[in-house]
Amino acid sequence: MTRSVARPARTAISWLGTSATSPKLVQALKAAVAVAIAWSVAPLLPGVAEGYPYYAPLGALVSMYPTLMSSVRNALQTLGGLVVGILLAAAVLIFSEPNVFTISLAVGIGAVIAATGWFGANREYIPVTALFVLIIGGPNADGYSIGYLEQMSLGIVIGLAVNLLVLPPLAFDAVGLQLKRFRTSLADHLTEISQALTEAWPPERDGWATRNRALVELGREVRTALQHADDSRKGNPRARFHRRDLSADYDDLSAFETVTFHVRDLTDVLAGAVWGTPVPLELRPELRPAVSATLAAVAAALTEWDPDAPEQAAITEADAAVKALMAELDERRDTAPITSMAVASSIAMDVKRILAALRPRLEGPEEPEEPFDAPAEPPVRPPSSS
Repeated sequence: MTRSVARPARTAISWLGTSATSPKLVQALKAAVAVAIAWSVAPLLPGVAEGYPYYAPLGALVSMYPTLMSSVRNALQTLGGLVVGILLAAAVLIFSEPNVFTISLAVGIGAVIAATGWFGANREYIPVTALFVLIIGGPNADGYSIGYLEQMSLGIVIGLAVNLLVLPPLAFDAVGLQLKRFRTSLADHLTEISQALTEAWPPERDGWATRNRALVELGREVRTALQHADDSRKGNPRARFHRRDLSADYDDLSAFETVTFHVRDLTDVLAGAVWGTPVPLELRPELRPAVSATLAAVAAALTEWDPDAPEQAAITEADAAVKALMAELDERRDTAPITSMAVASSIAMDVKRILAALRPRLEGPEEPEEPFDAPAEPPVRPPSSS
């Protein structure tokens, strides 16, 4: 019995220990602190605001966002929405009186303004504020509006202060992890294709043929994480002590997105060669080993890719592999129809573009090489003059 009770307790303690530095948990604790401070300070406001202390904690909550810039942006948009909602209610009180028609009209106009997206995530406060002022404020609409706006402003200021002073987060670590995940996924994808080409034909493993969309979604997730990290450093005092070259991260992401484009292209080409969809194509059996070796070399280059390393042996090996593939294509161009070599030629071009996308981050722009041309048509002789 003692052991059964102790085990959940140890599990809970372990969970708390591992989650103590979680950004979400820290943000939740900061929100709780901001609400507590706002609720304690709200009754101290003079005038009509004293009668509406419950809006201060609400203001603190709406200003608590993961980054300082997003908190400031959302706070300003929320205050702007409150002002617009109060002005709509004021127009009803000045030119008419609250009734079913005028209240509905004010709320409807507020909803239209909110739909423009100018006031961010809390844009719904526009019609809600107009409704509250006209219904809850009633005869005391002017006092209610002032108290509502003052208490919300107080809560927002407290929330921003807490967010600034208590561990403002930097999302730098997530960027490195996401970029590595993206690069590893691309490498694993190419490795799986390479291994599939060495198996019985058609290959039994087919997961790689349907993973194009997942690679695109992964790239979007990485870009979102990078934008979040960029936003987290703006106005953040911790950014002075914890620096990261996000411009280099953007360059890395751009390179991986380019790689993704060409990986998707060669995936579709190979799927057409195996199953005839989306376009029926042919990959000659004698070319499969060279194509497989080339893709394996590119996968290794992605796995070992490091812009800070002085040497990139894997890139050199990938260059050698694609040159070997192209040399084999050159040797066979006179003995095989061009259409039967189209798949391998297309893959060779995709691989060259992948390496070209990776190389600028390693050693600067690549010097232009001789283009890889398709077999030339035989020259047409002029008709004899006899």
